[in-house]
Amino acid sequence: MIFHGTEVRQAALALLRSGMNGAEVSRRLNVPRGTVSYWLHMDRSKRGECPGVHSATCHRCDDVDLDGTAYTYLLGLYLGDGHVSQCAQHRVPNLMITLDDSWPGIQDEAEAAMRRVFPANATCRVRKPGCHNIKVYSKHLVCLFPQHGPGKKHERSITLEAWQQRLVDVSPWEFIRGLIHSDGCRITNWTTRLVGGERKRYEYPRYLFTNKSDDIRKLFGDTLSAVGVEWTTLARGSNPFNISVARRASVALMDAHVGPKY
Repeated sequence: MIFHGTEVRQAALALLRSGMNGAEVSRRLNVPRGTVSYWLHMDRSKRGECPGVHSATCHRCDDVDLDGTAYTYLLGLYLGDGHVSQCAQHRVPNLMITLDDSWPGIQDEAEAAMRRVFPANATCRVRKPGCHNIKVYSKHLVCLFPQHGPGKKHERSITLEAWQQRLVDVSPWEFIRGLIHSDGCRITNWTTRLVGGERKRYEYPRYLFTNKSDDIRKLFGDTLSAVGVEWTTLARGSNPFNISVARRASVALMDAHVGPKY
C-alpha cells in the first residue's frame, strides 16, 4: 500500500479548491483517483460542505425521484457485502460496500450505482489489502436501507419493505446481479464418464450464491423463481448456506442477464 504524505494531500486539496477536477489532480500528483475523492469528501465534511446536506435528496423524506434500477442493484450489493455505519468523526452515516480487487469492473459498477442513487453526494474508494471499500455518505442512508440494524445480518430479521419489494418486482435482474456480484459466483464443474470404454471429461457451468442469512437466501430464491430460474439448496455439511443454479436452461437465463464477474 502506498501512503501519501501531508504535503501531497494539502497540494491536492489546494488544486481541488481552485476548481480542478479530481481526475486531473490524480494525474498531476500521481495519486489514485479514489484517494483524491476521499480527500475531497473529508475536506468538505470537516467544513460542513457535504453535497446534499441543505437540499431535498431523499426519495422517502422529500419524495425525490429514485433511480430504481440502480437502487435494486445497490440493495443486492448491500445485503451481501455492505453495511451502514456512523463513527464519531463523521456527522452523517456512510454506506460501505467491500469488493474484491479481482473484480475491478464490479467496483466501477458499484460506484456508478451509488452516484445514480445519491447524485448530490460524493463517493470515494478506500484501499484495503486485496479489496476496496466503495463509500458514500448521506444522512438518508437509513431511510433507503431500513434493513440496517445492530449486529450481523444473519443474526437479525431481514425483510424488504413494500416500496423496496415493488422496485425489486420491476427490476428483479438488477437485484439478482447485485447479490451475485457480492456473495455469488459463476463456476465450471466437471465430471467424467465412460463412453465406449473411454473415459471422457464433461464440463458444465453453475451459479452459486452463499449467505448465512436465511432471510437473504429466501429473498434471492424468491426473486430467482419470479424470473423463471430453477434453483436448489446445496448444503455443505449440515449448513444449507448455498443456493445452486445448475439446470442448463436456467444457467443460460442467468448468463443472459448476469454473467461471470468481471
